[in-house]
Amino acid sequence: MGDRKASAAFRPFIVAIDGPAGAGKSSASRLLAGRLAFALVDTGALYRAVALAAARKGIAFDDGPALGILLATLRIRLEPTPEGSSNQRLFLGDEDVSSEIRAPAMSLGASAVSALSVVREGLLELQRRLATAPGKRGAVLEGRDIGTVVFPDADIKFFLTASAQVRARRRFEELVAKGEAVTPEGVLAEQERRDRNDSQRAIAPLTPAADALLIDTGDLSLEAVVDVLAATVQARMKATGRCP
Repeated sequence: MGDRKASAAFRPFIVAIDGPAGAGKSSASRLLAGRLAFALVDTGALYRAVALAAARKGIAFDDGPALGILLATLRIRLEPTPEGSSNQRLFLGDEDVSSEIRAPAMSLGASAVSALSVVREGLLELQRRLATAPGKRGAVLEGRDIGTVVFPDADIKFFLTASAQVRARRRFEELVAKGEAVTPEGVLAEQERRDRNDSQRAIAPLTPAADALLIDTGDLSLEAVVDVLAATVQARMKATGRCP
């Protein structure tokens, strides 16, 4: 840990954004990265990619040994869209699976595979490497354990949250806008299952880092959330001599 802290000043400025499903992490992280001209690392997309690859191979989401073998063969990469680094596509090998990994089944799959140490350990260095690649001014990482496991020495940590009802409503509206045939009750039930999986798993359970700043997004617009995040990051950068 000492070496990681010593090198922090020479790496990109790391922003960790954690929180439960539906708290607004993905949208806020994407807009924040764009506003700050930082790279974006959607760690949840990486777990979704593993779940998709497993489903295609007929591998059960709780089959640790088989998932470990699968991980060793996967080539996962994130690439910016023409709109910029805050809008990304995810590739499995040479195939763009950005849409497929957003299916509801992959949400549950990602939650399931992320409970296994072999998967979390297999993706840990990839997440760190994506965030600290040369040439980056800073990086925004969003997920469930960024501030506690992936970057416990992140320059700033946020934990976004909202009530279960608010989060389920947001997810329902998002899926309907994509043409998914879902019901409010079904979305809420799926979310409750993901919350249980994420908070009760033995490996890296969902919990705020001790030094994370908690932000309730329930009564805030997306723009207001990003305003708060951006102002806080810029103040921290200025205070630590990392010019915003």
